[in-house]
Amino acid sequence: MQLQADILGADVVRPVVNETTALGASYAAGLAVGFWKDENDIRANWAQDRKFTPELAADEREKEYAGWKKAIEKSRAWTD
Repeated sequence: MQLQADILGADVVRPVVNETTALGASYAAGLAVGFWKDENDIRANWAQDRKFTPELAADEREKEYAGWKKAIEKSRAWTD
């Protein structure tokens, strides 16, 4: 998550519950059957575990991002 924050140049918030896809589906189902009154009930269940703040300077971020793009390009023909 720190790498994402550094590369994006933006804060990244990690929730307590990591499996957000399953959680989102559960929330949607709960709304559909009336388990949750509204979206505010769902928001009340969300909690932040940790916030990652960018630590790289802009020039270093660009250097790291360029290296990442290079690695992606080289991996494109990895297998046939």
